Amino acid sequence: MANHKSSLKRIRQDKKKAEHNHYYAKTMRNAVRKLRAMTNKEEAAALYPKVQKMLDKLAKTNIIHKNKAANLKSSLCNHINSLG
Repeated sequence: MANHKSSLKRIRQDKKKAEHNHYYAKTMRNAVRKLRAMTNKEEAAALYPKVQKMLDKLAKTNIIHKNKAANLKSSLCNHINSLG
């Protein structure tokens, strides 16, 4: 257990930040899962910009790595192009 006021505060802040990051990462995973499950090309193409924006924002705030965001965007784009 921490002994200093500042370290107790840091623990509280870290817990709050981790909760916040977990929420947005989970929301992103659900959006990616939803897009991958789509079989209609027009619907998937309409949803893609929203998911792309979400990935870029999370990469910018270091919730996910920038290369992970790029890889996800690329694979989603390939998925949309493969739909018939």
